[in-house]
Amino acid sequence: MKPDRFGAIVLTLWLACAPAAGAAAEAPADRKALDAIFDEVFARYRLPGLALGVVEDGRVVYSRTAGELVEGEGAKIDSRTLFKVASNTKSMTTATLARLVDAGKLRWDDPVTKWIPDFRMHDAWVGQQMQVRDLLIHNSGLRAGAGDLMLWPEPNAFTRADIIHGLGYLKPYRSFRSGYDYDNLMYIVAGEVAAAAGGAPYEALVRREVFEPLGMSRCQVGQWNRVEVGNVAQPHRREGDRNVPVRSDGDIVPTTTMDPAGGVRCSLDDMLRWTANWLKPQPRNVAWLSQEQRQALWAPQMPMPVSKRMREWDRSHFSAYGYGWRLADVDGVFKVAHTGTLMGMYSAVTMLPDKGAGFVILINGEGDEARTVLTQVLVKRYTAGDPALSVAHYASLIDREDAARPATEKAPDTTRRRRATAKELAPSLGVYRDPWFGEATLCRDGDNVRFRARKSPLLDGVVQRVGDRWLIDWDDPSVDAEAWLDVDASGMRLAKVDPQADFSYDYEDLAFERVGGCP
Repeated sequence: MKPDRFGAIVLTLWLACAPAAGAAAEAPADRKALDAIFDEVFARYRLPGLALGVVEDGRVVYSRTAGELVEGEGAKIDSRTLFKVASNTKSMTTATLARLVDAGKLRWDDPVTKWIPDFRMHDAWVGQQMQVRDLLIHNSGLRAGAGDLMLWPEPNAFTRADIIHGLGYLKPYRSFRSGYDYDNLMYIVAGEVAAAAGGAPYEALVRREVFEPLGMSRCQVGQWNRVEVGNVAQPHRREGDRNVPVRSDGDIVPTTTMDPAGGVRCSLDDMLRWTANWLKPQPRNVAWLSQEQRQALWAPQMPMPVSKRMREWDRSHFSAYGYGWRLADVDGVFKVAHTGTLMGMYSAVTMLPDKGAGFVILINGEGDEARTVLTQVLVKRYTAGDPALSVAHYASLIDREDAARPATEKAPDTTRRRRATAKELAPSLGVYRDPWFGEATLCRDGDNVRFRARKSPLLDGVVQRVGDRWLIDWDDPSVDAEAWLDVDASGMRLAKVDPQADFSYDYEDLAFERVGGCP
């Protein structure tokens, strides 16, 4: 597929850029204003840690960090601290693939089955027709987040082979290539395609093709030793007025199934080098990726909805997904960006190529609103230049949106609950099986009833009675999306209690059938 006219505009921007010194020494900037923005966001949202960097014309003009690796333990975050960049990994995966395309080892329009013969989808025709490019642009027809319970919560026992096999059982939400629905599993498949074409495991490829040539020396993926590497931020969740560590790393950080979709960790310094490479690469990096492939990565591939917020806040007219990047216009200025979200970790990379500017945000706590507000204020400094578009301004807009949200979009009150008894659920107890998720048990636990997923040990909780419904209260507080439980003669089904919960808790895609009695 040839890049369209918009991609050609991006190429023109690249050709106009002279070689730059890269993301090294900090240059003068309006530090006082940026410090005020940083301080207000850090304090307003009570973050455990925050790292922010700004690149202009290929140079780092602002870099600042605050907070601790683990709140209360004293070790300070700095520009070399490793954070989970989560879905900002996706652009590194697509860059790896683009390098293989440059090398003649792969084509964007190769059938996926050329590299993974066992690959199939629920509709056999879709599996045969799916190309490498389709793996990257969220057009599979699956529901947003479909099958993500094979990735999260971690740790779990699902492998990449399980994911490739499981895709054949996930029923489509819409027809292939007809619309945008965010998908993580296809990036796992893309990582396996890269491994097959590149002759090395995904983790080795991304180190070889991205980290090493771009000098991203602190970035980690695959198995590594946290103690030896050192200076690693840990995720946190809010508990009252405190930030509490959650899912903390052991001494050895293992390779995970989800690495190609969201498994990379990098420092602020690394991510600023990454950002500068796209805006104005150093001379030694100009040849790292051809202009043709740089253009392809930033060419609109799949239309995305323009939300009410985008129209009202940014006067946006278009939104699209490229290869691992979101593309949009803000006040008439082209924006290339992506975010990353994992339990207790938030990241954002935002670039305004027309302005030669880019920003990196890394947070090791519950930072959804903080990331949104900080990104918005930074972008508007370049596109609008209006000091009224401040942290307080955007924070108040979000508060108003939350207040106006209809009751149907809010979590119901489930505080009046009690533990279900084994007697109440006696006819439904047993072993159940879903074709892609595997076995789960609904069995007696003393006088109570417990749900356990065999391959996902954190999905373990006691069944509660709430009015006339059943609810699963997960034991691990890091599993932050409770599930409604419906069970009858046709099988067992789950659904999110909070309709706004992360779509990766894709309970709605499960279809358990009873296969036996409790052990």
